[in-house]
Amino acid sequence: MTPLHLFCTLRCGARGLIHRGVLCTGIKFTAWDCRNARCYTTSAGQAPVKTMEEILKRTVAPLPPYETRDKSPPPPESSSVEFMHFYRSLDKEQKLEFLDRLSRDFGVDHKSVSELAAKAVETQLRDLPTVLQVEDRLRYILTPRYRQLFGHISRVEGGVKFLVDLRADMIEIISSKTSESPHLRDLNGTLKGLLSEWFSVGLLHLERVTWQSPCELLQKISQYEAVHPVRNWTDIKRRVGPYRRCYAFTHAAMPGEPLIVLHVALTEDISNNIQTILREFATVDTEEDVNKINSAIFYSLSSTQAGLQAVDLGTYLVKKVVLKLQGEFPHISQFSSLSPIPGFCAWLQGLLSSQRKEGRGAGLLTEQEWREVEEATGSAGGAADSLRKLLASGDWARSERLARALEPALMRLCAWYLYGEKRRGYALNPVANFHLHNGATMWRLNWLADSSPRGISASCGIMVNYRYFLQETNANRAAYLQNKSIAASDQVLGLVSQHQKNSKL
Repeated sequence: MTPLHLFCTLRCGARGLIHRGVLCTGIKFTAWDCRNARCYTTSAGQAPVKTMEEILKRTVAPLPPYETRDKSPPPPESSSVEFMHFYRSLDKEQKLEFLDRLSRDFGVDHKSVSELAAKAVETQLRDLPTVLQVEDRLRYILTPRYRQLFGHISRVEGGVKFLVDLRADMIEIISSKTSESPHLRDLNGTLKGLLSEWFSVGLLHLERVTWQSPCELLQKISQYEAVHPVRNWTDIKRRVGPYRRCYAFTHAAMPGEPLIVLHVALTEDISNNIQTILREFATVDTEEDVNKINSAIFYSLSSTQAGLQAVDLGTYLVKKVVLKLQGEFPHISQFSSLSPIPGFCAWLQGLLSSQRKEGRGAGLLTEQEWREVEEATGSAGGAADSLRKLLASGDWARSERLARALEPALMRLCAWYLYGEKRRGYALNPVANFHLHNGATMWRLNWLADSSPRGISASCGIMVNYRYFLQETNANRAAYLQNKSIAASDQVLGLVSQHQKNSKL
């Protein structure tokens, strides 16, 4: 089988091999740096910079006086380029130190804020124009110096992508608890706010990806796929071919970079098995029979930029794609996801471990179900330990007898995990939370819908349909966000009720 990157290279042909520093073969250019010698290089024509303090003082301009804020000239573009070049030359530990200095020493002038805040309180009894002017001054002085730096960088070619990648570094630092500096958290919040403005839905372009799309884009779509990995060029050809749609949001400031990608299967009915979708093949020249297209199944949604975490792109992408499909197929009546359930097996293992002292994990399985597990595994008296090992290894899925014995219990437990396990009142599972936040209904759990090793280890092979009843999404969304109420089908509610009867939860 021809590897995807090699096929892509052959297909590109005369269109050129190099695209913004990346070969279509997947081989990336690398730039020599001298970090080991502790020598930081700068833009051409400038003297080498040896300390972080110097580069920061040179590139982070002071906040202009309030009176001349609209008349102060911006710093030269070379200043932003120098900052970007310097940051990229640092290793992981140096980046942490650099960002810490930037956030701590080039943020808000707290002394000036305190003085102006006191003045704002004193002027509350004066005339309205005076009050408004003092408040405007206070808003201005609350601007961190680095916020202006980010604004200048965004105007440089490649600057927005640089800031997205910088925020990805910030998120990694904060999530790993490498640093718990409040200054770093404030910097992250400021940058997130700017990115949310720059990547608002009105500035995004919805692009359909087809087999005729640039090979560089197809390769990136393949590399970024996070839900169901693309195996080869035949696989990606299938996913953008007949009875399939692939859409991506792009941004003018990041040409050639898909920001978030949604894969859709056009089917006769709502799918209950992912292997059917992934393995079904139609040649590129196959004509679609509209009479066989009654449902649109969203089976993969992948965010490609870690730095855009918490910038809400997925919700808008789903809405845009629904409108697009309605325009192409006005008769489509069913919109649904076929979603993985990441975290279910890990949650279940934790639940079994916590109930280990009770012997069999009382209440999780019925007495009859425990007996069937014991008989199938030959582990009389130790079924709980055997079940933990089976779930960890995935061996149970290769035994028809064990799969049949475990199906009722695992379906009940999975329904409870999705519907009943909460974080701050909302669904604990991130995929469930996303679709419920969009107004979808938790519609159907599907047994052994993903029989791949990844599907078995993550969710015992179970997948779930979140169905979008278009007339109900706004009401469902409001009920979830305001009242933390989950819209669910009779099947899901029935499984939850069965679990509650058998459990102490």
